[in-house]
Parts: sequence; C-alpha cells; structure tokens
Amino acid sequence: MKGRVGKKLRPLTLLDLKKDVEVVSHDKRQCSLGEGVFWHPTRKQLFWFDILEKKLLTVDDGNPLEWHFDEHVSAAGWIDKNCLLIASETKLFSFNLDTSNVEDVCELEASIENNRSNDGRADPWGGFWISTMGKGAEQKAGSIYRIYNGQLSRLHAGITIPNSICFSANETCAYFSDTSRQIIFKQILTNEDGWPAGEAEVFADFSSENLNPDGAVVDREGNVWCAFWGASQIICLSSDGGIVRRVDVPARQPSCVAFGGDDFEILYITSACQGLSSKSENDGQTLKINSYLIGLPEPRVIL
Repeated sequence: MKGRVGKKLRPLTLLDLKKDVEVVSHDKRQCSLGEGVFWHPTRKQLFWFDILEKKLLTVDDGNPLEWHFDEHVSAAGWIDKNCLLIASETKLFSFNLDTSNVEDVCELEASIENNRSNDGRADPWGGFWISTMGKGAEQKAGSIYRIYNGQLSRLHAGITIPNSICFSANETCAYFSDTSRQIIFKQILTNEDGWPAGEAEVFADFSSENLNPDGAVVDREGNVWCAFWGASQIICLSSDGGIVRRVDVPARQPSCVAFGGDDFEILYITSACQGLSSKSENDGQTLKINSYLIGLPEPRVIL
C-alpha cells in the first residue's frame, strides 16, 4: 500500500467476525453480479441489484422480493418513500416500488450499444453520480456522470471500470476508483453545489498489493470502507488514505458496501459468483456485519 498508514487498529479477521457475519435475513439467493447495495432511510429497507440477471432485490418483513427489468440495472438512489432513481444500461428512470410504474428521466449513453451502467450513489446536494463501462470491460470505455437539477453532465471519461463512488462526511470531496488501475481517486467539490473543483488526485494506490477496489461508502468519522474484488476483503481507509482496518469476508468477490440498520452500525456487503469455477455458499450472497463504527444515511435524490 503506497502512502501513509492511518490510525493503528488490530485487523479484524473471520475469527473475530464469525459470530457477526450473516446472510441478510437468511436470504440464500446468490447473485451473478451483486452490486449497488443501499439502505433506504425512510423505508428502513435494504435494496441491491444483480446486474447480469437484470434484477432489483430486497427483503420485506423477512420475505425475499425482486423485480425484473429488460436491461441491466446497477445502482439507485431514493427520491421519496415509494420511488427510486435507477440506472440501467441506456437511461436513468424513476421506479415506484409499490406500483412498479416506470418514468424515464434521461438517457444514459443510449447510443453506445456495448456499454452499461455500473457504480453509483447520491451526493449530499441531492445529485446522483453514476458510472458506465463496457460490458466486456473494454479499455477506457467508461465514464462518470452526475445528474443535478435535471441535467446529466459527464464529469470524468476514459475510465475502464469506474467504481467506489462515495462522498466525504464533511462534504468536501468525492471518491471514485478505476478498478483496472487499482487506484482510488479523490475529487475536491465546491461547497455551493457539489460540482468538481480542479483535477482528481490519487487517494490510495493498491497496485503494489495487486488489489482491486470496487464499491465503497463513507462512515460518520470520514473513513472510506471499500470492497476489494477477488480478495475476500473489505478495507477501511482513513480520510488521508491510510489503512485503518482490514476485514475478511466469506465471499471471494465482494463488490459493494453500504451502512444501514436503525443506527447505521451494520455494514452490508454484496458479492458475485460470476466467473467462479466453483462457488461456496456465500459467493454471490449479500452479507452483513457489525462495523463497530456508525455510517451515514443515503442523501435523497432531488430531481
């Protein structure tokens, strides 16, 4: 790991967490490519996606539920108690959870046939950041966009696998990664409306460890929690990019993380069984652990 080492805490391992790691509500569904997990703060309900199977999943009162779509879907933010903003491979649309009604919001690279949406998250100003990538992870085919005040704008281009979109607790910067380069970047934001100010800079470089940063989220203390694809590992980074804690998880391809629960002390983790010649019972499942820290509620998307 390049850069400074953060606050020293004893790394947590599976021996520490074996009593805490659980499958969400004993939901045994295995995702081909689990992604986009988030906790709806007003419904107090967890949602996540299986990108390859074109599904939105949840558990309601212990009952597994899912919705099927015609396109790959990957990320969402909450508009109100009943409606989500969902990103698909060609558009952003609002989706009513009670009626399944769909209303198109805007196109998203609709003319690029081989691209799809990937990682995304709402920002503190009510905007929504969403990334795109080639369906075959083609080199530099991806971008990061923001929809704000009804307008979609491209923020960064030429990224192969854009991931790790999240926002600092003090609302001064955004984070994102190019998984293929094994780097997490930091982007300073304007105070007034959250637009990027200047060029992005390297926040944490994992190339020396050959680790692949995937989905990420920030806790109330400003630490960045990131899933590492193919490493069975979550890494917690301080706001200066140093490693605070490593947490082993019983899934080989963790893909995204989110805080939730009544006090936002639970860290939820999606994973994938895509490409595995043999899979364990936890590969592709959505897990939860006690993070021992407190997260932040997802901001509301304002269209």
